[in-house]
Amino acid sequence: MKIGYFYRQVLASKPSRILSLLLLFVFALLILAPELIAHQSPITLNPQSALKPPSAAHWFGTDDVGRDLFSRVIHATRITLGLVAGALFISALVGSLLGLVSGFTGGLLDQLLSRLIDVILTFPPIIAGVVITGILGPGADHLVLALSVVYLPMFFRIARSGALAEKSRTYVEAARSLGFGAPHILFKQVAPNVLPLILMQYVILFPLALQIEAALGFLGLGVAPPTPDWGAILEQGKNFILTAWWISLWPGLFLLASAFAVMVLGRALQEKLGKG
Repeated sequence: MKIGYFYRQVLASKPSRILSLLLLFVFALLILAPELIAHQSPITLNPQSALKPPSAAHWFGTDDVGRDLFSRVIHATRITLGLVAGALFISALVGSLLGLVSGFTGGLLDQLLSRLIDVILTFPPIIAGVVITGILGPGADHLVLALSVVYLPMFFRIARSGALAEKSRTYVEAARSLGFGAPHILFKQVAPNVLPLILMQYVILFPLALQIEAALGFLGLGVAPPTPDWGAILEQGKNFILTAWWISLWPGLFLLASAFAVMVLGRALQEKLGKG
């Protein structure tokens, strides 16, 4: 019965979810063990093999300095997705904490934090990212900082709205009448009820953050070379788009596939929370 229900609800009616899960599984393997899949060095130069098209020796071809593109794109999976995941985790942790405290306590603190968040939101994400990385310079740590600042307001707002909705519920009043303090109520009772909203926000924002990360890498404001990164490989291939199209093709496809996989997962979470 359970297997039949799973087939009807997931396999038959939602084939995109199956594709999404398969893609996520593949990307997880690439993140955990890229060396087992791509055996050539992603940074070793080989000018004699520059701009070679895809072949048995180089499945994705080579770039303008002879580096194996298959190896570079595979190793870039861990770097690109890891940076985005880490940056969003910092945004979620700090933004949600501030949002929970702001919404639950209210008053002057809530007003000050809300105005600060409004200031950050006046800048479009890509502009804020360019400004921060432009001032600090390229580098993985600066890129993570930029993405964290850019997406912190989104987590602040969702956590604050959740705390505002929860603090007026009966269980909060009951906890107060039993003598529990505000920190206990906030972090032991309110926060677990807001956590699903934060998780859904994380998944929804991941494809957007991935685009910003790739854009910053394309502008030369991402990780420092020769570290492989999808955005940086795209930037490298823009000068050879007609003569060596494969340089831009593969990182673009990996970006598209990863964004699609996480987007479908986000929609599934939205439907689940909507029904709940």
